[in-house]
Parts: sequence; C-alpha cells; structure tokens
Amino acid sequence: MGKISDIFKDWKVIMLLLFLLFAIFSIQPQIFGNDGVAIKSVMKNSSAELAGIQNPSAKLSPLGREVIIAINNKPVANIQEYYSSLSDIEENKTIRVTTDKKTYTLLPPPDLISAPDHGSALGLRVGEAPSSNLKKGLDLEGGTRVVLKPTTKISADDLEITIQNLQERLNVFGLSDVVIKSASDLAGDSFIVIEIAGVTEDEVKELLAKQGKFEAKIGNDTVFLGGKEDITYVCRSADCSGIDPNAGCSAIEGGSICRFFFSITLSSEAAERQAELTRDIPIVSDQQGSYLQDPLTLYLDDEAVDTLNIGAELKGRATTNIQISGSGQGRNQQEAINDALHNMKRLQTIIITGSLPVKLDVVKMDTLSPTLGKEFLNNLLLIGVLAILAVVSVIMIRYRNMKIALPMALVLLSEQVLILGFAALVGWNLDLAAITGIIIVVGTGVDHLIMITDEVLKGEATSDWKKKIKQAMFIVMGAYFTTLSGMVPLWFAGAGLLKGFAFTTIAGLSFGVLIARPAYAAMIKHILK
Repeated sequence: MGKISDIFKDWKVIMLLLFLLFAIFSIQPQIFGNDGVAIKSVMKNSSAELAGIQNPSAKLSPLGREVIIAINNKPVANIQEYYSSLSDIEENKTIRVTTDKKTYTLLPPPDLISAPDHGSALGLRVGEAPSSNLKKGLDLEGGTRVVLKPTTKISADDLEITIQNLQERLNVFGLSDVVIKSASDLAGDSFIVIEIAGVTEDEVKELLAKQGKFEAKIGNDTVFLGGKEDITYVCRSADCSGIDPNAGCSAIEGGSICRFFFSITLSSEAAERQAELTRDIPIVSDQQGSYLQDPLTLYLDDEAVDTLNIGAELKGRATTNIQISGSGQGRNQQEAINDALHNMKRLQTIIITGSLPVKLDVVKMDTLSPTLGKEFLNNLLLIGVLAILAVVSVIMIRYRNMKIALPMALVLLSEQVLILGFAALVGWNLDLAAITGIIIVVGTGVDHLIMITDEVLKGEATSDWKKKIKQAMFIVMGAYFTTLSGMVPLWFAGAGLLKGFAFTTIAGLSFGVLIARPAYAAMIKHILK
C-alpha cells in the first residue's frame, strides 16, 4: 500500500491527473445522452427569427447550442419526434416552440402545410442533441466540403474580405453551421476551404461558385448594384415576398412555371440615379397598362436573369421602393413553387451580400451522407478498442507482468483523453484525418512506453534508476522532435486538408512526451523499485 501511495505523491503523476480532469471537463460527456434536437441555424427573416430564436454562433460549443425539447407542449426527444410534431401543426395556428432556455411563439408562414420540409419552412435547421463538446467533422457528421481557389492572385486583405462575404452569404441563405477557413499549399497558392454539415452538393455549389455580381440596368446604364451601398433593405418575410399573387403559376409544355416577387429598398443615391435614367424614356401602353419603353434588366454575373417593365408612374421619380421578380419551373405545380422559392432565396442572398472581390473556381467538392459518417465512427471506435486490446495482449506476452501492462494501457488511454479534451477546448473538428493522427499517436506511444519500460528494467538491475530514465526520455524527445518536424509541412499540404492529421499528431505527441510518458516513467519506477 505504501508503494501505491508513493505513486500518487509524485508531481508528474499529479500533473497527469490534473490535465485529465481538465480534459474531461472540456469534453463534458453526457453519459446518458441528451433529449431534444439542437438548433443548428436560423434563416434570416424567417418565422423562427421573427419569434426571437437566435442564430447560433459558429464558435459556440456543441453543448452550448439551444435545444428544442417540445413543440406545442408535445415532448421532443429526437429528430423523428421533432418532424412528427411539425407534421401535426394546423394551418394558420401559432406554434409554441419550447427550448432548454425559453418558449417561443411562431407565426406559421402561409406555405407551411404545402412545404416538403416544415422545419425549413419555419426557418430552422436542426440536428441530434450533442452528447459532448466534441465537434464531429464532415467525414463523421455528413455534409459537403468545397475547396475554392481564386482565379487570380489575391492579397491577404482581399482573401479575408472574401471569406467574410462567403460567411455572410451562407448565413443569409440559412446555413450557419459552416466552417470557412483559408489555406495554402506548398507552392504558395491560396485556397478557401468550406465545410457545411448536413447539406448536399446541389444546395451550395451554384451559390459558392459564382462571384455573385448583381446589376440592374436600363439599356447599357447601371441603375443599382447588389450590396448594401445601393440596396438598403431586401424583404424576405411573407407579406412582401413569395409567389407573385398577380402572376401565380401557369402550365407550360412539360410542366409548370411560377413567378416569385420580393421588395427591395434603394438608397437615395440609387433612387436619384434611376430618376435621371428614366426621365427621357418614352411611355408605351397596351392591354397590361402603361409602362416605360425600356425595361429594367437584371444581370447576375453578366448574364441576364430577368426583364422587368417599369411602370409609367416611375418615370423621372426618385422612388426607393422597387419590386424584383423572377420564375421557377418544375414537372408539376408544387415543384415549380419550390424551384421559384429557391431561386428567390438565392437572388435575395446575392443582392444582400453583393459580389465577391474575386471570382472563385471550385477545385474540389466532396459530399458524404450522415449514415456513412456514423458507419465510419462506429468502425473507428471498434478498431480503437481492438487496437488497445491487441497492445495490452502484446505487452502481456512481452513482459508477463500485469503491473507493467495495466499502467501502460491506462497511460495510452489517458493520452487519447488529453487529445480529445484539447480538441473540445479549441473547437477543432474531428474528422478521419484527425482520427488517423490519434492512431499514429497510439503507435508511437507504445514504442516510447516499451522503450521506457526496458530502460527502467535495466535500471532495476544496475540500481541506477535516474540515469536509465534520463536515457530513455532523451531517446523519446529525439523521436518527438523528428516527428514534429515532419508534421509541420503536412499542416500546409493538400490545401490544408491534412491539417486535422497534423494537428492531432502534434497535440497527441506533445501531451504524451511532456505529460503522460514522464508520468508513466514515474509510475513504473515506483511499481518496480
């Protein structure tokens, strides 16, 4: 008993225990899981936002997200119960959404019942309630990863502006559970890596690939541009946007077409520009009414997307209220409505955020399903357990002593907890590359612990414990710096896609060499001494 108490008096062991407690506190594992669904994003001007539900910050920890626990007083324990509760909502009746923080009253949009996804119609994107503060990367949670490259050389300031613009564009589009980061390769080329959990490739490809240069022209003269300088407000609520009640939907060959509309407010400078350009345009009349001879043409990335007639009453007037319209098509009316609303949302987003400083090319795009991600995670956990069992078995065969095998296994496990705790603390996403790094740390850890054990056993024969442990730690530190020098280039290789591997390898080796392995040396010395 005296020997066991001596182990826990050693400062190296005490330091390891303190770091383990801090790591567990950072992870905050919920052993019995969490009921409810976590709010991942809230669309702007949606029913959810107007009711006061806040869009969660991308920097928020998983357990810090607001969790929906009931809909109209009906408990919600998981995703299935959430959608089941939404499907029971009656038209034109308010919706009470109860979260772990407060209760909100939502006014349902007019197209809620016909919407294919009631959650998106309310402006909410949700996911399973998290069971810890560990952030799962794209490979494990499912979603889309896009690697963008500027078509021309770009300065650091313009790259930062582009990232901010893309972040705003995705937030406006209703995608806030997004990781956007800059990266560079060994050749010095700049890239932007975007990871969007829970969405498909089709939803984001066109939005990100286009520069988003929006112009409204009369002839060859520009009336106003997209962005906050010319357009001060873009309506996204049901009372001034949606399917155009005057045009509606109509049948075409092979399906249906529907018109959408939304209102915008121009700045005083843009309104004066419009008045000046329309002052000398002749008025024409037909069965539809009187309007100016020259229409207002909308361009997106220099391609005409729609042509609008300018009412005769706007001739020479500096009006700030403008109505924008467009269309969507489908095999049936419901598909046409969905396509029109999707096109409307995208055009609103481009108008709000303006164009990017530089055009971007999509150089790589990967999409993984959440189901595949769960399979990856389950397989990795199984492999991890089997690996530790295999290591313990080999150690038992090698030393035939449980007093050596058990501390070695516990130290290897503690290194994994330290890595995960650090990842939770800094908000690092754990993807397949990161988990590969953890496996590498386990492999090098076994080598180092066996080396320390052999040197300590030699010390037992020579009674020179301190000298042998110093020799072992000198070899361990040499191997650590060698591996570290090899990880630094990987941080930048592959447009930053190998950062997860480099990060976990560096973090794991550092925690192992500086904390866990010295503690193991102290433990094994007290056990065998």
